[in-house]
Amino acid sequence: MDQRPDEEVLAAYRTGETGALEVLVRRHHDDLMRFLFRLIGDRAGAEDVFQETFLQIHNSADAFDASRRFKPWLFTIAANKARDLLRKNSRRRTLDLSAPISGGRGGGGGDGGAGPTFVDLMKVDVPQPGDALTAAEQERKVQQAVLDMPPTLREVLLLAYFQKLSYNQIAETLQIPLGTVKSRLHAAVATFAKKWQASSSEASTS
Repeated sequence: MDQRPDEEVLAAYRTGETGALEVLVRRHHDDLMRFLFRLIGDRAGAEDVFQETFLQIHNSADAFDASRRFKPWLFTIAANKARDLLRKNSRRRTLDLSAPISGGRGGGGGDGGAGPTFVDLMKVDVPQPGDALTAAEQERKVQQAVLDMPPTLREVLLLAYFQKLSYNQIAETLQIPLGTVKSRLHAAVATFAKKWQASSSEASTS
């Protein structure tokens, strides 16, 4: 396994090591796909944006500022391309929130049965076939709650709680002021909590 930092791998790619890009693709595949799936809500769309993102990395490798970290740059490109896709989809149709999702790993609250915490919920993986039905239902509810949020809140929430980026890294990735990151994240957590509670209340009364 290649132990070089991302930035060194990209530098190697720029100097002709063609296999270096594949190293970056493999290294960031799972995290980036989970982020894009959460942000877009559709596996096929997430895969398309993933491919477009690394095509952009290939095309812009020589322009990369070597003083920057690679991961925020990668997620900046991915977030921008995801926004483009969401704008295109919103002009054609609303997001299909009822698309079947086959499962995912749900967080189980570690407080003796009080239920999953907000962070637990945001750790749900991209669904894989064969998972439990209860996990599939929780995944569907979490995904719907995320998709119901405005895109500006959705992306900052995912970067903070799912990708665990710092405030400064989120500001760099989204190209917004640090104060805006903090205010959006506060609003995003409150919005998600309300939507999740509403969904849970509807389920308990149905």
